[in-house]
Amino acid sequence: MTTDAPRVELTPAATELLQKLRALHGPLMFHQSGGCCDGSSPMCYPAGEFRTGDSDVLLASLAVDEVAEPIGFWMSKSQYEVWSHTRLIVDVVEGRGGGFSLEAPEGVRFLIRSRMLGT
Repeated sequence: MTTDAPRVELTPAATELLQKLRALHGPLMFHQSGGCCDGSSPMCYPAGEFRTGDSDVLLASLAVDEVAEPIGFWMSKSQYEVWSHTRLIVDVVEGRGGGFSLEAPEGVRFLIRSRMLGT
């Protein structure tokens, strides 16, 4: 069982899209709530645009090639309680996601795939 696996990781497609979005919008952040699509669609915002607080957990500060600063990946505490045993893999699929997420105009959406920690 691997204990040093990242809690959140990016697929190559997600990395490429984040590079593009960073060039267009500046520093970025993710927030994963339990409300949309069974919680499988993380929302990408300009850093600081989505207010986080005591009801959120910072799961990761993602280092992305060609992006100067890390991208924070936040999750609501209630969602974290359900997903605390999983490793989250941020991917990209065709189709429109949440209207407020930065990738929406690109015709794609971020999607969470998950694996049990240690796999």
